[in-house]
Amino acid sequence: MKTYEPLTLGLTAEAPKRTAPGMEIIHESDDARLVVFRLEPGQKLTEHTSPSTVVLTVLQGTGIIVSAAGERSMSAGELVVFEPRELHGLHATEERFVVLATLAPRPATR
Repeated sequence: MKTYEPLTLGLTAEAPKRTAPGMEIIHESDDARLVVFRLEPGQKLTEHTSPSTVVLTVLQGTGIIVSAAGERSMSAGELVVFEPRELHGLHATEERFVVLATLAPRPATR
């Protein structure tokens, strides 16, 4: 058994650049990848697709989830599911936005 504290990991996740969201892969197996993102106000995770099912769970804050159908404000405790190859992205508006992404199966296995 493995245990994680995704919010704590998200709050300390490193960003590749000062202007980029913090990101940390917290679990990786053939079955799933769990990645936590920390976006500060104004930061975005550009729209993209994945060959896997993507479940985004908001851990902290309120922000925008972007899809091909448009944008939706989401808050801590809410989640959204994207089908494989469905466009999705994130945008922090006025506060820190911490989101756990679960990808199943892990993209490299598809």
